[in-house]
Amino acid sequence: VQLQACGGGLVQAGGSLRLSCAASLRTFSTYAMGWFRWAPGKEREFVAGISLTTYYLDSVKGRFTISRDNAKNTVYLQMTSLEPEDTAIYYCAASSKWGTSRRYADYDYWGQGTLVTVSS
Repeated sequence: VQLQACGGGLVQAGGSLRLSCAASLRTFSTYAMGWFRWAPGKEREFVAGISLTTYYLDSVKGRFTISRDNAKNTVYLQMTSLEPEDTAIYYCAASSKWGTSRRYADYDYWGQGTLVTVSS
């Protein structure tokens, strides 16, 4: 199984980026998908997830939107009003536990990460 994330880059504060993650999962539609991020010196944190519903880290609510296209085996993270505090490596992940998990341990497969840098 491979998860290929892309779309990161350097953006000024207030700008937008759209991350994509293509998954080679045969039954992609049965997996909950999530985005996590890891910034230097900080704990890895859950950012957004999608199954039947969407759920978010409080600090990104209203700014980030997670979505999925099951026909393309792809999950997206649209990020707007970016802040320097959003700077991190962003990872997509797939969980066979269909639900609203924010726990790292509940995710079975991980992508390689894509770097998002927000300048002030």
